[in-house]
Parts: sequence; structure tokens; C-alpha cells
Amino acid sequence: MGQPVVHFEIGCTDAARTGEFYARLFDWTIRPSGPGSLIDTEACSGIQGHLTALGHEPHRYIAFYVEVDDLLSYIAKAESLGGHMLVQPVELPHGSFAWLADPDGNIVGLWKPKPPATC
Repeated sequence: MGQPVVHFEIGCTDAARTGEFYARLFDWTIRPSGPGSLIDTEACSGIQGHLTALGHEPHRYIAFYVEVDDLLSYIAKAESLGGHMLVQPVELPHGSFAWLADPDGNIVGLWKPKPPATC
């Protein structure tokens, strides 16, 4: 079984303008959250996402995130297949992510969720 796509991200230079565009186009709810904004599609199916204005390159991009169990092993596998790492693993409260580029330079996000807390 393949690894699931679990999230998407839209990069932009003007978060307010871009958020308004997608909110009006697709009836998504866009809520500020930290340095970015969460995108809630309010759909029963599909995945949720976020948009962000990084303040540096890349300014305009769309990335999808694939859930994996080991970021570094997937980065190594991508490199063996002609891709390369763009962003080293970054820890977040609910997991960690990294970015890689496929052989054509497309951004692919890797996501490793933290295991659920046990009692």
C-alpha cells in the first residue's frame, strides 16, 4: 500500500489576498494560525491545508505532504532516485516535516506525525 497524501500548502506573497481568493473561489474557511493560515475545506472527504507567505523564496508554490514513518530514509530514497532535499527535518508540536524536490524541481513535503500520547 502506498503512502497517503495528508496535507497541502499554498505559498504566496500576499496571504490576505490569496486567502480571500481561495475562500471566495472554493468556499473554504481561512483562519490565521501562527505565521500562516489554516485552510478548512469543511468537506467530509479530502484533505485540509494551509497557506503561508514565507517572506523569502520560494514565494509561489503549491506542495503536497505525504505521511511517512522516517523522514531521513525517504529523503535518502528520493536522492537515490534523482531528487534532493530542500528543507531538513523541522520539529513541530504535532510532528515533523521536511521538503524535497523531485527531479523536475517540484516541492514535495514529507510529514511524520508524533505518536499519540498514552495514559
